[in-house]
Amino acid sequence: MLGRFFPSSSKRSFASLSEQEVLALAISSEEDDARIYLAYADQLRAQYPQSAKVFEDMAEVEHSHRNMLIDMHRRRFGERIPLIRREYVSDFYSRKPDWLRANQTLEQIRDEAEAMEQSAYRFYTEAAKRTSDAETRRLLGDLALAEQGHEETARMLGEKHVPAEVAHEEAQTARRQFILTYVQPGLAGLMDGSVSTLAPIFAAAFATGDTWQTFLVGLSASVGAGISMGFTEAAHDDGKLSGRGSPVKRGLASGIMTALGGLGHALPYLIPHFWTATITAAVIVFIELWAIAFIQNKYMETPFLRAAMQVVLGGSLVLAAGILIGNG
Repeated sequence: MLGRFFPSSSKRSFASLSEQEVLALAISSEEDDARIYLAYADQLRAQYPQSAKVFEDMAEVEHSHRNMLIDMHRRRFGERIPLIRREYVSDFYSRKPDWLRANQTLEQIRDEAEAMEQSAYRFYTEAAKRTSDAETRRLLGDLALAEQGHEETARMLGEKHVPAEVAHEEAQTARRQFILTYVQPGLAGLMDGSVSTLAPIFAAAFATGDTWQTFLVGLSASVGAGISMGFTEAAHDDGKLSGRGSPVKRGLASGIMTALGGLGHALPYLIPHFWTATITAAVIVFIELWAIAFIQNKYMETPFLRAAMQVVLGGSLVLAAGILIGNG
């Protein structure tokens, strides 16, 4: 998107920047990074208040760097700071726009912050090499070391604001949110798609003996069920009061897994030989049902044997009903 407004031919090369422009670029970059850290703090504050404090402190560090750079610019070049930003410079490290950072997980945010500090370290290292003024070179070198040490700073701030028990609690909160937003609706969809389509698919198979017609029945049943489940999940709860997360994410998880659950045993009927297709579909059904039991055990803490009994027994009954109806 930035390339549309600042094509590469109109960007300045880093090597062409004057020392004043390098300082101006450093000032604007520190301002942007501080704003990004505050945005992360705002994003995390509701669920992870202690981690939010870490990013607030890191923003304060960036502000202090900015003030040091402004003081240096004032001493060397006066009050008027040129307007130059990172998107104006070719091959300069970039930051994700706000709309791409809005839904990141806590771990993704921490990884992004680490990458920000590493790229800032490389910038200050190169900038110091191109500066003839001893005082400016020393400042840029100090900032390079400071950026390199921000990982240690973040660790120390984490120990201050996020002790082990709080970090464990935040990890548990993140896991619960993942389960509520993705696992629960996805599991419900997989169960619905895998089990509810068994009867129509196998009934069509044994009633017609035609693999292509059976595939069409399975395809329509799977896609239709996926669309229905997706819209139902997205529409019945906006997630604000329940805390289950974005209805769009839940709807997609439910709809896609519903469709996949049905398509798993519909696709074998692309095989033209009836019994080969049917045996393959039955094997896939068996795998699907055990996969559901495994997910229930891993994420929903349902005892594995109980989950297997419920899912496999229920699926077997639906499968048997479909075969009986088809033969009837």
